Amino acid sequence: MRSLATLNARETPLAIATICAGVAFLVANDAIAKLLTDRYAPIQIVFLRNLIAVPIITVIILTVFGSVSLRTGHLRLHALRGALMVTGAWLYFTALIHMPLAEATALVFSAPIFITALSVPLLGEHVGWRRWGAVLLGFIGVLVIVRPGSAAFQLAALLPVGTALCYALFMITARWINRAERLWTMMLFAMLFPMIYAAPFAIAGWAPVEASDIVLFVALAVFGSLGLALIGQAFRMAPAAIVAPFDYTALIWATGLGWLIWGDVPMVWTILGAAIIVASGIIIILRESTHSSISDGGRS
Repeated sequence: MRSLATLNARETPLAIATICAGVAFLVANDAIAKLLTDRYAPIQIVFLRNLIAVPIITVIILTVFGSVSLRTGHLRLHALRGALMVTGAWLYFTALIHMPLAEATALVFSAPIFITALSVPLLGEHVGWRRWGAVLLGFIGVLVIVRPGSAAFQLAALLPVGTALCYALFMITARWINRAERLWTMMLFAMLFPMIYAAPFAIAGWAPVEASDIVLFVALAVFGSLGLALIGQAFRMAPAAIVAPFDYTALIWATGLGWLIWGDVPMVWTILGAAIIVASGIIIILRESTHSSISDGGRS
C-alpha cells in the first residue's frame, strides 16, 4: 500500500496546477466582465452571469450527485451569503469600469486581512501578534495602492476593498455550514440567491443584449463556475498552506490581460502595494497553517 506521504507528493503538483487553472479562469471571467461594462450595468452583468450559471451547476449536481444534493439545512445562511456575494460582485464590476484590471485585482487580495481580523469577533478565534502584524502590513499595502490624500486618489479604489470585505464575510460564514454539505451545493446557492437579488434591479435598468455578447455572457458563467470549482477542488487535494499562495498568480494574469486588451501598465505604486499585500497574505496563510497544525496535533 502506498504511504500517505507518497500520495501527497503526487497530488501536490496536481493541486497546484488545479488552483492555477482555477485562478486563470476567474481572471478571464473578470476581464470579460470589464469588457461588458462598456454596454451593460454591473448589476445586469451579475444577473445574467448567474442566470446562465445556475442551470449549469444544477445539471452537474443532478448528474453527479443526485437530487438529494439540492437540499440544504442552511437556507437562511445561504440567503445571507448570497447578499454578500451579489454586493461584492456589484462593487467589483463597478470598480472595473473605472480602474485597471490588475489594480482592482490587487485590492481584492486584501480579503485574507479582513478574514483574519473578523475571525476574532465572528468565530471567537485567537489571533497572535504575528498575524496581527501581517494584518497591519496588508492594510499598509492597500494604502500604498489607494494613496488617500494624493492627487491620484479615486473613490473607485475603495470599491474592490469593499468586495474584499464582502468576500471575507462570505468565507467566514462558510464555517457555519455543516461540513457534510457538498461544495457544489454551496456553489449553487451562492449563484441562486444573488441572481434573485439582482433580478429586480437588472430588469429596472435593462439594456437589450446584443447577439454578439451572448457568447461573452455564457463564457462569463462557465469561466466563473469552473474557476470556483477548480479552486475548491485544489484546497481538497492539498493543505491550504501549499495551494493558497498560488491564488496570487491572479495578479500575473490580470496584469497580462490588462496590458493585452486595454494597454494598461501597472504603476509603481500598484506593484509595490500588491507585493506588500501578497507578503501579508502569505504570512497569514503560513501562520494559520502552523496554528492549525498545533491545534490538531496536540502534545506528542
